[in-house]
Amino acid sequence: MLRAFSSCFLLFILTLITVPAAAGATEFVFNGFQAGGLILNGAAEIEVTGLLRLTNATNQEFSHAFYPTPFPFLNSSGEPSSFSTSFVFAIVPHYTEISSEGLAFAISPTPNLYSTLPSQFLGLFNLSSNGQPTNHIVAVELDTIENREFDDINDNHVGINLNSLTSVVAAPASYAQSSSLFRNLSLISSQTMRVWAEYDAKKMEFNVTLAPFSSPKPFLPLMSYTINLSSVLLSEMYVGFSSSTGAAAGSHYILGWSFSLNGREAELLASNLPSLLELPDDKKRKKAILFWFPVTIIVFLVMVLGSLFLVFKQRRRLAEAAEEWETEYGLQRLSYRDLHKATRGFSVENLLGNGGFGEVYKGVLSKSKQEIAVKRISHDSRQGMKEFIAEIATIGRLRHRNLVQLHGYTRSQGQLILVYDFMPNGSLDHYLFNRVEQSLTWTQRFNIIKGIAAGLLYLHEEWEQVVLHRDIKASNVLLDADFNGKLGDFGLARLHDRGSMAETTRVVGTLGYLAPELSRTGKSTTSSDVFAFGAFLLEVACGKKPVEFKTTGVELVLVDWVLEFMERGELIEARDRRLGNTFVVKEMEMVLSLGLMCSSPAAVARPRMRQVVQYLEGELSIPALTEEDLLIFHSGSMKKRLLGDASLSGSGDGTVAAIGSSGWDHGAGLSLFGR
Repeated sequence: MLRAFSSCFLLFILTLITVPAAAGATEFVFNGFQAGGLILNGAAEIEVTGLLRLTNATNQEFSHAFYPTPFPFLNSSGEPSSFSTSFVFAIVPHYTEISSEGLAFAISPTPNLYSTLPSQFLGLFNLSSNGQPTNHIVAVELDTIENREFDDINDNHVGINLNSLTSVVAAPASYAQSSSLFRNLSLISSQTMRVWAEYDAKKMEFNVTLAPFSSPKPFLPLMSYTINLSSVLLSEMYVGFSSSTGAAAGSHYILGWSFSLNGREAELLASNLPSLLELPDDKKRKKAILFWFPVTIIVFLVMVLGSLFLVFKQRRRLAEAAEEWETEYGLQRLSYRDLHKATRGFSVENLLGNGGFGEVYKGVLSKSKQEIAVKRISHDSRQGMKEFIAEIATIGRLRHRNLVQLHGYTRSQGQLILVYDFMPNGSLDHYLFNRVEQSLTWTQRFNIIKGIAAGLLYLHEEWEQVVLHRDIKASNVLLDADFNGKLGDFGLARLHDRGSMAETTRVVGTLGYLAPELSRTGKSTTSSDVFAFGAFLLEVACGKKPVEFKTTGVELVLVDWVLEFMERGELIEARDRRLGNTFVVKEMEMVLSLGLMCSSPAAVARPRMRQVVQYLEGELSIPALTEEDLLIFHSGSMKKRLLGDASLSGSGDGTVAAIGSSGWDHGAGLSLFGR
């Protein structure tokens, strides 16, 4: 009876310290949490200790925890309210010193943030919603990954965000010890820390302060920003937390939280907060385990010895060889067993497509339920090995919304395997050239064009090195669920330091996309990528391949065909007839003209990708082709070159087979995640 009374009394005390102690309708305090006190979704849950655990050491997950009642953040005249909040948190990475993404305090119009993404999106936004003023989200992010697409300052910073993952102001994680001395903090140190976020509506001043939990609040905030939040906040808003993990897993905890509207938040009581350390019951359990360990280990060894041969045989069958080059790029190596299970043993039913270097399968990871595309390349193929390393060396380190993201790789049983985002709508060429499939609208096509242009600009000018893709074409452009275009298949890509020349001894690519100077110099450049992009522009606008063959020879060269329409003053008539009259005339004329400009036989006449993006965004006007330009086009006609160069031969699908003595690499490419 005494034990039962003690248990009930302990439960009563725990309940007292976890319920929100509301002093009014505009404030609350949680010294620990209780089940039912918050709106939870995703991986968030309340542990028996009173800890709010947002994520649970699983890859690619997100979670939300919001206070169940909205607050009036705007008064009757539309002016914002002041607010202050304080919370104690801890980020515990699954592996020491490997970042597991971050978390954010968020003010949101709804506690149910649907269609958001994990990883760098922190469970707040997705590719299309990020940056939209209709989000009405104010956030204080504790970010542990440096994402250059969001202009992050480093992989350990605090930022104030308005409707976007690009912070309006950010600072390295640290706290003030004096007026001139700030001491660094590691957000992923597994140590408890405290954040104060305070907004003074009269001064329009937003202050954020960080400190170790054991330290008092610093006199100076970590950062201070002047902003009028009246355009971001709505009359009623929810407050809470959002968190996510990416390729590296981890756990995010909130120990205590207080909030006040138009007032000072209540102080959190350190003695009442739950601890990250184990409970007494856990200690007893460990003692019991240690007591029974000698007996258990004997039984275990008997079982292991009895099945050792079978286990060894299975491990050997699924063994994954490692070589020195694999440690150079630092990309995540995945388990072959997991990929074998995800693709149902690489079954025919999961096969999406195949190409010159292997097959692509759809898969679903058993733990995270994430859909993936698994590209399997022949290990024994010399060219396949080059493709495999090229993709790890390039796309494995690239981060852009219009590039297919490589999540990891593995090697096993003579197979080279790459794992990407799954693109549910397959590759673009199916919608351009397959007359059975539904056609894309002009709005969709123009959005895809601008996206691929932005991705190429990132490769050529915005990443730390210059990346030459060398195989830009519709079959290498993949479409996500919203028909946004992403450039993939970096098997032929090369990268070099800025200011240096890319040296290549073999000309690679696909017939119709190859710049004419490549056959003379053998050196790929950003200009030769622009030439391929020009062919891509024309095929998207016209719905035709750059070169179409019949058994008797070349039937159509798209550049020459579009040029004829332009010279007759009928450029718009070169468009894809499936579009009918549902398109924007100025945009169509711009894309066709830009396609011709990029396809100029003279490399110096082609624009850079930054100019291309400016043309597409309407920031610059495309100059008209001069008589000198037309003369260059006619003298360098692709059809003349195709019919007159006896050293060049092509297969029916346009793949280059041989040229001169330098030799061509097969470059038809693998239609990743295709239908």
